[in-house]
Amino acid sequence: MFAGLVSLPASGSLHPERSPMNERRPDDTRLDRLKVFFSKFNCPAKEYAREFIVAAELNHLDWRLLPSISYLESQGGKTARNNNLFGWNCGRASFASVTAGIHEVARKLGTSRLYRSKNLDQLLATYNPAGDYAGKVKSVMQRIAPAQ
Repeated sequence: MFAGLVSLPASGSLHPERSPMNERRPDDTRLDRLKVFFSKFNCPAKEYAREFIVAAELNHLDWRLLPSISYLESQGGKTARNNNLFGWNCGRASFASVTAGIHEVARKLGTSRLYRSKNLDQLLATYNPAGDYAGKVKSVMQRIAPAQ
């Protein structure tokens, strides 16, 4: 568990010293909202709330997207295996740490040809085309915080 808190993704794309989270505005409630959401359901992912936001910012994603996917796919880390909170690659992907997994999935959703030019509905349909997956993710996003 400790290794997941200090590990950086292998890609080297994360520069925490330059993270916008280090220059948080007093009115930025994202971190608090995310911690409250995960706490409400006793999710281990609460410990990574800051990483979700940093990864989203670095990859130009809605800050609520990654936590929402993790909540649906692994109950916010409760059922995650191999540091894979997102069910990435049908749950078969393995990451060196939870932090590495968060940043790798964020990077792929933000920059991969498969996802980068798509709106949220299209991105989610590519991520998981089953049933109303996009609707479920967007519902969780709204529970975390209303769209701005």
